[in-house]
Amino acid sequence: MATTQMPIFSPFPSSVSCLVPSCISSSSIASPSLLRLTSLNRRPTKDFFQSSHLLLLRISEGDVLPSFSLKDQEGRIVSSSSFKGKPIVLYFYPADDTPGCTREACAFRDAHMRFKDSGAEVIGISSDSFQSHKAFAEKHRLPFTLLTDYGNKLRKEWGIAADMFGMLPGRQTYIIDKKGVVRLIFNNQFQPERHVYEALKTVEQMNVRGFGEFKKL
Repeated sequence: MATTQMPIFSPFPSSVSCLVPSCISSSSIASPSLLRLTSLNRRPTKDFFQSSHLLLLRISEGDVLPSFSLKDQEGRIVSSSSFKGKPIVLYFYPADDTPGCTREACAFRDAHMRFKDSGAEVIGISSDSFQSHKAFAEKHRLPFTLLTDYGNKLRKEWGIAADMFGMLPGRQTYIIDKKGVVRLIFNNQFQPERHVYEALKTVEQMNVRGFGEFKKL
């Protein structure tokens, strides 16, 4: 008895690419595309977002960063208010000591003096325990703060969507000026080091123009 093959429908509109992390599989991807969140020209409904894991911004460029408090790699509570008056590079990454996340962290480490010279603070965030963060930082000699977002609570509050149909936490970076205003949001699962390039370029532009008067070139 012949069987009829049912067509497979994708929940993603054709204008939005599904990002596959390099640490899982990148060999079959010829040219991974960058996805800048603010390029989306329409906002999907809440139900559609929940069913298809589309990127839905709850924080946009130009917004004031919401306050938060999380544990650092030493187990101390760190509040966002402690960085008031200086620019912040806040990058969310999937997990400690995975290939892509290690490359990203080490790239931030190697550029750390340039961020420091620009007066910027680099902070990494994932759901790993502070003990895991401590081991990760010590292993790779990371000179910046790592914060623990237990249960991905902050990710959910900020609307940072997961990749791979919800299986992998998104890789997303926020650049905040000294007034607490979000100046850039950058999302790219494929190219972890690109986050460092985009962050450094933005911070140094802010430094030249004045942190409160930043404009994209």
